[in-house]
Amino acid sequence: MRVLGVDPGLTRCGIGVVDVSPDRRATLVYVGVVLTPANDPLAERLLAVSRGIRAVLVEHRPTAMAVERVFAQHNLRTVMGTAQASGIALALGAEHGLAVGLHTPSEVKAAITGYGSADKAQVGAMVARVLGLDSVPRPADAADALALAICHAWRAGAGSDASRGRGDSVDPDEMTPAQRAWRAAERHSGARR
Repeated sequence: MRVLGVDPGLTRCGIGVVDVSPDRRATLVYVGVVLTPANDPLAERLLAVSRGIRAVLVEHRPTAMAVERVFAQHNLRTVMGTAQASGIALALGAEHGLAVGLHTPSEVKAAITGYGSADKAQVGAMVARVLGLDSVPRPADAADALALAICHAWRAGAGSDASRGRGDSVDPDEMTPAQRAWRAAERHSGARR
């Protein structure tokens, strides 16, 4: 399985591609970051993110895509940029006919390190170890994108709905604590509408 992972961001959008075999061995195919200057117009920044992701899709032809699920943050500008970049990634995944899985940061950390509250250094170190790299990919957005791709492939290999891009329809008994919390939050927000 070849998976494209996207750690969405407007200033730095991490992109990573890995090949994962049925025995869960992962191999690095590509890693990079799309950078956009904060003083450029928003439309140009989104276009740059779109072009960067599309170029990787065309060159490496992944069979699945994983995108970090956007969570609300205290900084509204940051969450808006992240959400906009995430929307670009999701649309491009659909345009290329890919099953797209959304994964929370806690799910990715738990999959990669075994601990849902791991810090970025721990995630980066495990990504390097899993991929057999001499050093941690930099910046952290690049390592995070690879972690997303690995998490998605490992979950898909276990037969979860992540392989089909339907992470929200996982059997409740098979959900991680982060997935259960997300589902509860979605139900709560839907009840208030």
